[in-house]
Amino acid sequence: MNVNERIRAREVRLIDSNGEQLGVKSHKEAMQIAQTRNLDLVLVAPNAKPPVARIMDYGKYRFEMQKKEKEARKKQRVINVKEVRLTPGIGDHDFETKLKNARKFLEKGDKVKVAVRFRGRAITHKGLGRDVLDRFAEEVKDIATIEQKPKMEGRNMFMMVAPSTEK
Repeated sequence: MNVNERIRAREVRLIDSNGEQLGVKSHKEAMQIAQTRNLDLVLVAPNAKPPVARIMDYGKYRFEMQKKEKEARKKQRVINVKEVRLTPGIGDHDFETKLKNARKFLEKGDKVKVAVRFRGRAITHKGLGRDVLDRFAEEVKDIATIEQKPKMEGRNMFMMVAPSTEK
């Protein structure tokens, strides 16, 4: 932001610290008004005709903005995408183990990318992979929703599962 002497405009529309408009003033005149009040002249709308400047305590303003940004970052939630890999002919116990890991990820709030990798001639039996993904989706439907239906990419079939929003 342009403050005090950094403002290059000859004339500015001046706004008081209380929000009242003081009209169009020359840059010098606006600077004098700001200095008599021991405040800063801050350019708030540089693209307006004439540019709009406000009389305010710039240090306090910056502090408030930083505080707001910090609060916004605190409330932000980072969602990770975890991956669980399966095969078309996966055994029951292996499936249960992968399911348990996926449930743990979903309960933490992470999304899960479930991938079925086809190796060798298994690519000819895409139905088996779809059946595994459907079974997986059925097992986690109580705590998760399917964000992306199963689809093929190369030798892999993917499905995205996200945690349910209702708590």
